[in-house]
Amino acid sequence: MAKPQLPAGYTARPFDPSADLPAVLDLLTACERHLHGDAAVEADAGEFAAVLARPGFDPAADTLLVHGPDGGPVAWAWSDRRCECRVHPAHRGRRIGTALLGWMESRAVEQGVGKLVQVVADLDATGLAMLRTYGYRPKGASWLLEIALDGLPADGELPPGPAGVTIRPFRAGDARDEHQAHRVVEDAFADWKARRMDFAEWAEHAVHRENFAPERSPLAVSDTDGRVVGVALALDQPGSGDGYVESLAVDRDHRHRGIARHLLQHTFRACRDAGLSHCTLWTHSGTGALDLYLKVGMTVRYTSVVLEKSLPG
Repeated sequence: MAKPQLPAGYTARPFDPSADLPAVLDLLTACERHLHGDAAVEADAGEFAAVLARPGFDPAADTLLVHGPDGGPVAWAWSDRRCECRVHPAHRGRRIGTALLGWMESRAVEQGVGKLVQVVADLDATGLAMLRTYGYRPKGASWLLEIALDGLPADGELPPGPAGVTIRPFRAGDARDEHQAHRVVEDAFADWKARRMDFAEWAEHAVHRENFAPERSPLAVSDTDGRVVGVALALDQPGSGDGYVESLAVDRDHRHRGIARHLLQHTFRACRDAGLSHCTLWTHSGTGALDLYLKVGMTVRYTSVVLEKSLPG
């Protein structure tokens, strides 16, 4: 396929997972700090592992890494039913993002993708304007929520949980816990996710990541049959004072019983006991979960806009 039309002095090649990861993590962190300042979190290698684990993903065809005149990486993009593009703040305004957008759309059409989704921070006015110009329209929103852990109640036992359910920590490396957590999460989000992840792909995104924190990841287990009916899966974020909840999910038949709230309370306390100052999580407008998080005392740290464009058949 054709390469993007980049400014003079800029070149593009596929991402090399064995050599390029540290430089791209630095690039993504610089982009986040430009937008969010002190609230930014360093880019996580686990996110790359999750992208690379996508079924059929081919870095040689589905990624591009742009280098500037000095030879350093200045932009990164990938496209595989979803897509992502980031341009270093010092190299914006040179139509690099526009060129990569054209490449991502062309690649998506080659793959038979009918609609392409982009997620852009609401503070990125330039990025939002560019996407609107090229036919993307808002579809929803995502929010990063936070709670200050020093505001939690003093040490002591949590209030009793829902009857018939026991809350216990995730057992690290336990295949039964891993597979039951996969079932609960994928079933819970099946109504609004574009596709269901198989276990191997999901595990790379969640419980097999290097920064998975099982001690902060409670499970809700049915007292009747030992079946896992709810999960809160947490990640460590090295270099940050934040804990992070990657997934919160409850079986459909056990919702509206306070299980999700109880799982969060356990995770918040575990993060506080680990010396962290905040706990964060992302939620999407399609899940309808924002009210739950606000009721447990979380507030919005920042917002992203979800945009969508229909592509040629």
